[in-house]
This record gives sequence, C-alpha cells and structure tokens, in this order.
Amino acid sequence: MKKTLLSAAIGAAVLGFASAASAATLDNVKSKGFVQCGVNTGLAGFAAPDSAGNWTGFDVDYCKAVAAAIFGDATKVKYTPTTAQSRFTALQSGEVDLLARNTTWTISRDTALGLNFRYVNYYDGQGFMVPKSLNVKSALELSGAAVCVQSGTTTELNLADYFKANNLQYNPVVFEKLEEVNAAYQAGRCDVYTTDQSGLYAIRLGLSNPDEHVILPEIISKEPLGPAVRQGDDQWFDIVMWAGYALVQAEEFGITQANVDEMKNSTNPDIRRFLGVEKDTKIGTDLGLTNEWAYNIVKGVGNYAEVFERNIGQNTPLKIERGLNALWTKGGLQYAPPIR
Repeated sequence: MKKTLLSAAIGAAVLGFASAASAATLDNVKSKGFVQCGVNTGLAGFAAPDSAGNWTGFDVDYCKAVAAAIFGDATKVKYTPTTAQSRFTALQSGEVDLLARNTTWTISRDTALGLNFRYVNYYDGQGFMVPKSLNVKSALELSGAAVCVQSGTTTELNLADYFKANNLQYNPVVFEKLEEVNAAYQAGRCDVYTTDQSGLYAIRLGLSNPDEHVILPEIISKEPLGPAVRQGDDQWFDIVMWAGYALVQAEEFGITQANVDEMKNSTNPDIRRFLGVEKDTKIGTDLGLTNEWAYNIVKGVGNYAEVFERNIGQNTPLKIERGLNALWTKGGLQYAPPIR
C-alpha cells in the first residue's frame, strides 16, 4: 500500500521533528520495555489479530525480530494498527517506534516525509483483481471499468498513469479505509480491485467466495516494501534495518530456529561471528546490543524463509511463491550485506 506526498508545510514540520528527535530511540524502547510497532489494521498473512487479540503475520514477525534483537525476547512488542492515511503521522509523531506496514520505499518518503528506509522485506508490484464472471484475462481489457482503490495513495497515481498510457477509460471508486474498499468490491460496486499484488492475495481470502475472483497477470509498478523509521537516530535506523538483514543472512547460512543452538558449534568464523560466539566480535555491541543479537532473532522467529513460509508461503492459504523474494543465490533479490 502506498501514500502520496504530504503537503510542503507538513513535510517541513516533519523534517524539523526528525532533527529534534535525534535522542536515542533505543534508550526509550529499553526504558518502556517493548517496541511499539505500526502495522496494518488487518491484512491476512501480513498483520492481523486473532479473536484473542494476538497479532500474527509476515510484518508482525519483523517487529518480533527487532524485539528479539534488543531484549532477547520476541514477545516484547505492542502493535498499533494504522491506516494508509494515518501510518506516517503515527511514525512522525513518535506514536510508534517503527513502521512495518506493507509500505513502499520511495524518494519522497525518504526526503520530504523525513523517514528512513533501507531494507526491503518484500518486493512487490501493483496488480488487479476481478470477478471470474467478467471473463477478463488482461488489464488491457478493463477500459470503462469501475475500479476500487484506496484514497490518498500512490496506487491512485499508478492506476491513472497506467490507464492513460494505454488509452483506457475507467471510473475510480475511492474510499479512505481498506475495509471500505473491500466491502465495496464484495458488494459489486466496482468491477476491479487494485492494490499491491500481495495485498490482493490476502484480500481475496476474505471474500465470501474467493475462488470466484482472479488476479490478473499485469504488474504495473515497482513496490519495494519494507520497514521505516524517523530520520535523526542512526543507531535505531541501523538496528531496525540490520534485524532484517540478519533474517536473510541466517537463511543463506542455513541457520534455522531449530538448529541455531547447534550452529553455535560451527567452525565457520562467519557463522560464529554472526551468532556472537567468535571471541573478537563486536558487531552486537557496536549496534548498542549484545553480541547474541542475531542469535536471538533466529531463536525468536527463525530465518527469512521460515518467516515467509509460515505466513504467506505455499503451505498457507495465500500460497505466494518466493519469486523475487528468493535469495540472490536462487534467482531472487534478497541479499544481505556482509555482517562482519
């Protein structure tokens, strides 16, 4: 999901806040005893509460990884549901410590909004979903269609650009809240639903008859999704980003939640350094954490593959293939810089 650029006045205020907020976020997090994580209001596979209020999902596990790195306990997280409209304000204001909410990394968000991105936890792209009954095989057949879209998002801009570039007409059916868009599509108020393709897979699960809807093959944008933090605190930025890279590196090393204790006995110095058992390592302390920060992440949530497969992979209702999110060694884009 994507949000358009805020006004220049708000952007300037945000940059001022970011500069003023250079105090150590890590100290504040440790003081309160948990990470406050901004997540989706409810997107299957990515972030959703169960009937008891327990949050699970791909982005939720990322929040848990950050907590594990800091506290050695993946449960020390509190979740703040945020809409597409409210997510950036929640981060800018300090209501949340980090945002892990299917959020696209763009230059305007890095600059005018005063946010920092670096790690991409899911490579995505905008797509289209339609009822099978329309017998549509391609987005190029959608001229004249009514299209459900969430307001205040760059999804709207991508949609307009795509239809204009292909000389197609459409009627936008716009709502602020995700739940409103879902309800409108379910009720037949529009012919097409557009958002990030990963979101379409999740949204389709919540429809009364999921098998009666298809996701079209076209991907019309680049949507590198990942966590964001406020500018002005490099230490916190490093912790949040390297927590993600640790998940990827653990997969590449073959370290899993089940074998991480055994892997401490490895003779590979890179693995020993990663897990904090090499005597000369200072990686964790340089982050402001213990040298077992990466061990704690894997012990708490597993590696990237485990997080992916547990929440959105082939053995889940979403059945999403790794695709671009496979390791770089397997034809994908997931790649961790050297952790040494």
